[in-house]
Amino acid sequence: MGTTLAVMGSTGSIGTQTLEVTAGCADRYEVTALGAGRSVEALAAQARAVRPKLVAVADEAAAPRLARLLPPGTELLAGPDALATAALTAEVTVNGVVGFAGLPVTLAVLEAGRRLALANKESLIAAGPVVARALATPGAEIVPVDSEHCAVHQCLRANDTLGNPDRLDQVARILLTASGGPFRGRSLADLASVTAGEALKHPTWNMGPKITVDSSTLMNKGLEVIEAHELFGVDYDRIDVVVHPQSVVHSMVEYVDGATVAQLSLPDMRLCIGYAIGYPDRLGCAYGGIDWTTLARLDFEAPRTDVFACLALAYEAGRRGETAPAVLSAANEVAVEAFLEGAISWPAIAEIIDGVLQDDPLQRADSLDSVLEADGRARLAAGALVARRAA
Repeated sequence: MGTTLAVMGSTGSIGTQTLEVTAGCADRYEVTALGAGRSVEALAAQARAVRPKLVAVADEAAAPRLARLLPPGTELLAGPDALATAALTAEVTVNGVVGFAGLPVTLAVLEAGRRLALANKESLIAAGPVVARALATPGAEIVPVDSEHCAVHQCLRANDTLGNPDRLDQVARILLTASGGPFRGRSLADLASVTAGEALKHPTWNMGPKITVDSSTLMNKGLEVIEAHELFGVDYDRIDVVVHPQSVVHSMVEYVDGATVAQLSLPDMRLCIGYAIGYPDRLGCAYGGIDWTTLARLDFEAPRTDVFACLALAYEAGRRGETAPAVLSAANEVAVEAFLEGAISWPAIAEIIDGVLQDDPLQRADSLDSVLEADGRARLAAGALVARRAA
């Protein structure tokens, strides 16, 4: 029997690709639990294919219908705590839940002293100090699934600086690469009337709608800056972003002697997922391999924060610390949802986040309650700004 694995957010982009990886390495993993918010048909189809012991759905109203579609012998959990409970059935949990809703899964897994393959960046960003305390539990471990942090993890690991605070002085800076998204090279005036459909046409990655819009605004990269700070303990002055449209160099670490170590592969999230669930070993199932005889060029350029203001806002929130990252993340979720619904323009996403961030009273993020309060406060404020613009 292989390693037991729980996949939360199983019907989303990360979840479905995780199941592709486990199917390709069937002798290594036993999927014990699947979980999603409310995608009944997709979740039932996965359960029939994978035959987990447990299926969890956050939306209680969806439970009766889901129960009728599940294979015999599969236990069903429903309600707001269902995913966090289901996550504890395995040795390793993939958290692919979208947005702040992934926080309970993150905390439950770490507090139980298990490994978390983390694709839900918002939970770490919004509740960094709270997650850090949970991570201190013996046996608790985070291996990042995001391509950039997976790359940094590998670069630090290769130079004996991963998880070793005494050697972080060897790191000159972390360089997170950004594809630039679908709007790279365009002016702010050009972007005033872009549609959600245009924003969802990512040039290199196949991702869910929220993260794809975040890529178009570079908020995704800003959130990753905060995440890198939390994951690797490097201060913000040593975390830079560089635009790399080919998405082949997934991030780099520059050392104090001038050497730069990078991780390269073709863009394929299955490589990152496989690395996170297989760590410290590497899977025999290969994804993203490069044909070096055909790779013609690798380009790099500085990001334009005058157009993509969300990146600068994320740095600002990260440096403020405490509840500011939670406020940033919550306001962004509300603004992105409003943009996807056609209620606001693309430039208004950054404007709403900025308005909420500037008006919010900074508070200590010393408990889960304080983070939840900041999240709720920011959502209300962002919702009010959206309503004002839509009126």
